Amino acid sequence: MINNQQKKNRLLILAIFGMTIIPFLIAWGLKENPEVVKGTTNRGQLVIPPVSTERSDFTGFDAFSVENMGELPGHWLIVNVIPNTGCNEICLDALLKTKQLRLMLNKELPRTRRMVIVFKEPAAEAANQWWLKDTLLWRLRRSENKEDNTLFLSLLREENKIDDALVTKLIGNENREFALNSELIRVKPGTALVKKMTEIRQGEIPDGMLFLIDPLGNLMMQYEPGFDTYKVKDDLMHLLRISQIG
Repeated sequence: MINNQQKKNRLLILAIFGMTIIPFLIAWGLKENPEVVKGTTNRGQLVIPPVSTERSDFTGFDAFSVENMGELPGHWLIVNVIPNTGCNEICLDALLKTKQLRLMLNKELPRTRRMVIVFKEPAAEAANQWWLKDTLLWRLRRSENKEDNTLFLSLLREENKIDDALVTKLIGNENREFALNSELIRVKPGTALVKKMTEIRQGEIPDGMLFLIDPLGNLMMQYEPGFDTYKVKDDLMHLLRISQIG
């Protein structure tokens, strides 16, 4: 007769087996049934087989990120990449797209987190501007005002900065602390992760590209620079529907 401890051991073995095989089954199913992931233009490419990552592959870039690293496990990660010491218009626009993308997920939003991988150490002032623009520029992007659109395009260029006066102008009467609150977790990659991502790309990683990582830490999909936010949303929603994890 099987005692309780034996039952627990068997359940543990089954759980470990399930965690190992589920990402491969998802990838295989999507490969065999590509119509599940809709779209033909700028649609993501499956990473087959999925490439695993470890918790040790990610180090918090700053104090905020170190404090919030515990948010990453168990969630679908929408991952921007900054491969160089600068973040040009394509790079910054990609960050803003993923902010919009996450908001478009509605009730599925809590199952996801936004993360950016910073490959090379930038100047502190430059990095602070990236995060500030990521937090504030969506206010201009959603505007149909011509002046706002001109300012938005100007601030996409890295040499144009957001100063304190412009922060005040953009947030209006909102609470400053709340308005400047960011959900973007910034990380530095370990050497092993850089190698894995470079191998997936078969070369250098371009500015503005995007990855999706599943809740078990597997790199599942990649998107080229200039990706279509709505098509990424379609892909991610399908993955969320067929996944029982995260």
